[in-house]
Amino acid sequence: MNLLVVTGALLICCSVTYVAWALLAHDKKGLHAVRANLRRGFEAEGPSSRRDLGPLYQLGERLTPSGYAKKLDQFLALAGRPATMPLNRLLAAKPALAGLGALLAFLMIKTSPTSTTVFLGIFLTLLGYFAPDLMLYSKGLERQQSIQMQLANTLDQMLISVEAGLGFEAAMARAGANGKGPLAEELVRTLQDMQVGRSRRESYLALADRTNVPELRSFVKTIVQADAYGIALSGVLRTQAKVMRVKRRQRAEEKAMKLPVKVLFPLLFFIFPVLFIVVMGPAVLNLMDTFSGS
Repeated sequence: MNLLVVTGALLICCSVTYVAWALLAHDKKGLHAVRANLRRGFEAEGPSSRRDLGPLYQLGERLTPSGYAKKLDQFLALAGRPATMPLNRLLAAKPALAGLGALLAFLMIKTSPTSTTVFLGIFLTLLGYFAPDLMLYSKGLERQQSIQMQLANTLDQMLISVEAGLGFEAAMARAGANGKGPLAEELVRTLQDMQVGRSRRESYLALADRTNVPELRSFVKTIVQADAYGIALSGVLRTQAKVMRVKRRQRAEEKAMKLPVKVLFPLLFFIFPVLFIVVMGPAVLNLMDTFSGS
């Protein structure tokens, strides 16, 4: 057989084998993970460093002051930076919803040009512009309340792990892996910050900056000081866990004390009138029949 033919066949076989290997052995999961991390980092950047993402985003960026954009970015951080609502999409949604509200206002005013419809149209326009902010603030508030509720149990888990012989970071990793909810996610993200080369102090302070829970901020400051002065973290964890349990009980007692005041107004305006009608109604009808007959 001709040597040239054999060489050509070998080259073709090697090329086909390499292409098949490249297609079949491609790490798609790793690629998706890398793309997700890059996208998350891109969304976490400031609004000034973003590229153009469309006319709505350009309009929203121009209409939004830099300080207000930073405030929205802080709301996103408190809400856990949901993947469905990054900052660029939020800035694009605000003028779109405001335009929709203005269109509805125009139709209402054109149909009935009165002062009431004018004020209602202005209200719809402002509501469309600030509705994403309200939704984001509500989601962030709910997330921070969940972190506050989970903090005492998480510290108890970490204390048990430390007393069993694990290090503080290992105990944090175990609590983040076994836990569910926003606090476990924040612990995992703090450990990831350390793994990528961030110092322990910066990682802990970043954890405090991503939340507005006073108990968690106090715990982070205590851990940072204990780490700086070489204090044993087991004693710090034991004290902090005890303090968090006391504060949780105090919050429950405070809510129990506020409950009668919150129930008072619905009781006066909704329950008592109906009760009076049910109890006094037949007597009033009998009196009316008696006096009308006489």
